[in-house]
Order: sequence, then structure tokens, then C-alpha cells
Amino acid sequence: MKAFETTVPADLSATESALREVLGANGFGVVSEIDVAANLKNAIGVQRAPLKILGACSPVLVQQALALDPAVALVLPCNVVLEPGDDDGTRVRIVDPRALMDDPRFAELADEAAASLKAALAELASLTRP
Repeated sequence: MKAFETTVPADLSATESALREVLGANGFGVVSEIDVAANLKNAIGVQRAPLKILGACSPVLVQQALALDPAVALVLPCNVVLEPGDDDGTRVRIVDPRALMDDPRFAELADEAAASLKAALAELASLTRP
């Protein structure tokens, strides 16, 4: 899967807080969240490293995309994954919306979403550097 990725020198909780802020500053809200590790433990008793999936959504871009084709809802929202990285940091990956919406009608919207998500990731990396 094509994604934007960075590893920041902060724990998962601090990274998630900072990430929510930078996503908001770039027009994206978090509309869903899945604690995969907790769900697997509760459902089937499996212990695993922390893994959290946040669903990021830009209401403006979503409305424009849905106007083009309501079936685009099948790939919404954009997933943002947080998990332990190397050296006690947190790896953050955000799906590249251009990989999800490869129909030419969505090219401009997907490019705009990709630019905003990449900007949020760059801000996150700069905020969490010592």
C-alpha cells in the first residue's frame, strides 16, 4: 500500500495527541479510531504490540468527492496508523489518497488531500524533534 511515513521520537500517546492537532490544522478531523491491539485481545485473547488506526477526514474534500461519485465512500476515511517504531519512537503512516482514488475524476481532490496529509506529517515530525 502506498503511504506517507515518518517515525517520531515520542511515545504513542504523545504522538497521537500531536497528530490530531496537525491533522486539524490541515483541514482533517479524526472521525474514527480503532485500537487494534485492544480489540484483538478482547475478541480472541491475542496479545500484540500497540497498533491504532485513526480515520482522518476532510469534510470539504469528502463532500466534493461524494458529489463526483457516491461510491467513493467505500475508501473513506483515510487511514492513519500509529505503532511502535524503532528506538522507543512511534511510526506514523498515512495512506496516500491517490492510491485509493485512481479514477481521473478524483485526481485534483486526491492531490489536494495528499498534499495536506503530507504537510500534517511534516509538521508532526518537526513538532516532535528534540
